[in-house]
Amino acid sequence: MDVAAQLPFEQAGPLEMAPELRELRDRGPVHRVRTETGDEAWLVTEHDLVRRLLDDERLGRAHREPETAARTGESALFGGPLGNFDTEHTDHARMRSLLQPHFAPKHLRGLRPKVRALTNELLDQMSSRGDSADLHTALAVPLPILVICELLGVPYEDRDRFRAWTAGAANTRDRAVSERGLGELFEYGRKLVARKRNKPGDDVLSRLCATEGVSDEEAAGLSMALLFAGHETTVVHIGLGALLLLANPDQWRALADDPGLVGGAVEEILRAPGKGGGGIPRYACTDLDIDGITVRAGELVLLDNGAANHDPAVFPDPDRADITRPAAKHLTFGHGARYCIGAPLARIELQEVFTLLTSRFPGLRLATDVEELRLRRDVLSGGLAELPVRW
Repeated sequence: MDVAAQLPFEQAGPLEMAPELRELRDRGPVHRVRTETGDEAWLVTEHDLVRRLLDDERLGRAHREPETAARTGESALFGGPLGNFDTEHTDHARMRSLLQPHFAPKHLRGLRPKVRALTNELLDQMSSRGDSADLHTALAVPLPILVICELLGVPYEDRDRFRAWTAGAANTRDRAVSERGLGELFEYGRKLVARKRNKPGDDVLSRLCATEGVSDEEAAGLSMALLFAGHETTVVHIGLGALLLLANPDQWRALADDPGLVGGAVEEILRAPGKGGGGIPRYACTDLDIDGITVRAGELVLLDNGAANHDPAVFPDPDRADITRPAAKHLTFGHGARYCIGAPLARIELQEVFTLLTSRFPGLRLATDVEELRLRRDVLSGGLAELPVRW
């Protein structure tokens, strides 16, 4: 099969699916593409196929020869293979067994009042400064950082430093920047572990340190992975979610009038913003057939959950924002054995944010045209660079 397209695809706007990705999805479920680094990969765009492959043990994040593997970008942490090929499944199961208890919905339920209080404090500060703000810097960035600091036991006063390091680690275009950010983040994690071993608190990091068989290196690695994943993607969802509702004023008003719709609103916020193509990377552990196409062991497979979330066979009129859609089938958090551990926490944060934001600022509106808003192109998680609003 000829190489079909070069990633990333260009989006016409921050909420829209890239036209080239839409054309590929309409043409079929599996496509040959080149990644941003020029490597060849298979792009899967059909919802049911993406869902099935997300839970297929023949695909993994490790590679038998990582130094020769195709890459999606220059990020040292996310641009290529992760982990040991021979022990990947065992290592992943251990990681989940250590972290899952801390992120179970029952455990996180007690965190909701704190999230609500933190959100109200940030909205108080925003309203005290006048009748306009950048929602990105006023709410989307600080809230997830405050929450993950509270949960992990990370000093909030260190936020500027670790946010710079996580942004560096996620840099998709400069390997040196990414490696430096990753190194500094891990060293910070080691210092935190040493501090928690001497003076533990009531937090996830302290409990990890107290777990039998968990070394300092493992505790540092796990905690810094949580620090990154636990705030950066939620920053993106708050920003794009607010933009989605504000760009569809009927949906904003519906939620402001009926806060009981917030559960469905959050699922639509997670599903609906368009993407530029790519999705979740996996490497074939063995030769396998995907919809009649032979994928060879070691080849890169991109499971495009963004395209899958806009599959009209599953989501009628997929480009329309509708906070009353039936129960969510989106794949934003993945599916199966690797389903995102932090999904319950993200849902709590988003539910509190949009309940309070729409009730306290029912007349909130964009202070610029949607077309003027910029997406971040150089980091893995993307998202908005700013979101000016008025009330």
